[in-house]
Amino acid sequence: MKTLEKEQQIMDQDAARAKANQIVAAEAATAPIPQTEETIDFSKVEIEPLFADYVDFETFSKCDFRVVKVLDCEAVPKSKKLLKFTLNDGTGTDRVILSGIHAYYEPEEMIGKTLVAITNLPPRPMMGLVSNGMLLSALHKIEGEDRLNLLMVDPHIPAGAKLY
Repeated sequence: MKTLEKEQQIMDQDAARAKANQIVAAEAATAPIPQTEETIDFSKVEIEPLFADYVDFETFSKCDFRVVKVLDCEAVPKSKKLLKFTLNDGTGTDRVILSGIHAYYEPEEMIGKTLVAITNLPPRPMMGLVSNGMLLSALHKIEGEDRLNLLMVDPHIPAGAKLY
């Protein structure tokens, strides 16, 4: 009898150990992966000088800056620079914006990103397609080499949110 009880106790311990291992494995699978950020030596960064001319508030307020979500992104055939972004701008109709940033970003890495666009620029034909706006980016140089970063914002901000 004691042998059966001992065997049952061992099996219970094994089951508890297996369950604990499953929990640890599940937590590890859902834990965020630490991101290693590129360190920038800002002493080597070159930025363009600020504009000397002022823009009056009325002119600035005519610009419609909106949060957009990238639904799809693809390289434009026959272009080394252009990416074609299909965006959710909150209107219920997809917006297409072309951007000459292929040297800095691959199309597949852009899908799902939350960006900022100016949406009330006149449509502009490019490579047989029409661009309806412009994505905002930051440009600087490091040791004479251009670096570009699209302005990406918190993914919790809904598509179509207006920036002021």
